[in-house]
Amino acid sequence: MDFILPILIVGLYMAWNIGANDAANSMGTSYGSKALTIKQIIFLACILEFLGASFFGHRVTHTIAKGIVPIEFLSQDIVILGAFASILSASLWVTIATYYGLPVSTSHSIVGAVLGFGIAAWLNGLLDLDAIKWFVLLRIILSWVLSPFFGALLGFLTFYLIRKILLENFDVTSVERVFRYLQVLSACFVAFAHGSNDVANAVGPVCAAFGYAETPPWILMLGGLGIAVGIATWGYRVMEVVGKRITELTWTRGFSAEFSTATTVLAASYLGMPISTTHTIVGSVIGVGLARGIASIDLRIVGTITISWLLTIPITTVLTTLIYYILIILG
Repeated sequence: MDFILPILIVGLYMAWNIGANDAANSMGTSYGSKALTIKQIIFLACILEFLGASFFGHRVTHTIAKGIVPIEFLSQDIVILGAFASILSASLWVTIATYYGLPVSTSHSIVGAVLGFGIAAWLNGLLDLDAIKWFVLLRIILSWVLSPFFGALLGFLTFYLIRKILLENFDVTSVERVFRYLQVLSACFVAFAHGSNDVANAVGPVCAAFGYAETPPWILMLGGLGIAVGIATWGYRVMEVVGKRITELTWTRGFSAEFSTATTVLAASYLGMPISTTHTIVGSVIGVGLARGIASIDLRIVGTITISWLLTIPITTVLTTLIYYILIILG
């Protein structure tokens, strides 16, 4: 069965999901603090996510495409089936999460899905279980655990310094007014960083299916386009949770969260690590909230988000295995 066109379609579908769910990562805090209107958010995020994906997305794409399952040991037909199953299962889970306003990790989703493909190949006797690159997977998972802590720490310190140096010594209204514009710049920084890291979640398996050693620019641009469309059509659903329901955000707080997130994510992109931008922004927002005391954080919302994070890898792993077997049965 020729899966080339279907893989391109589900790759675009995954990119759309990334934009729909993860728009909150770059612009949710600007929405919550009212630094930008929804139309301004859509315009800026679409452009910057596309640019980040197109010009800085190749490093992480290589990790997703070949860093977990050794596809060189499998036939190209099997790789194509696995890539299709992985993208589709991750996409379905992210669509469900976005519908309910849950900021899940698209990085979690696609890595769990690729792992599901590796397990399915092992169950079919096509791959040894120890051939799966468990150390790489462990390193990726560790980065997911560390990223919200780094984001929270950096967010806490950034806002703490702004409060001590500026808010306690100058007119608060004037300081906040300046940081409204700085928050717009930091939001753009996050959008570019997010596009650079998370486009791999959509196009990494596509590259594996096509057998590309290096990611062609047109695939990165296709992923960036899909992300932009997702932001424009469904991106508002998760923004409400990240921007307004975790903690109250002002312009100084929003800037602190966005600056911390972008710094962490761009560093990870340079290292080729597919960290969760979702984890990082949520961690950063929590860190900013903690700078004002734990009572300022809605722990119920944080708990719900955490549960959705914990469910992501098991669900996408199992779903990929099921889809893979359905495709085998259908021939």
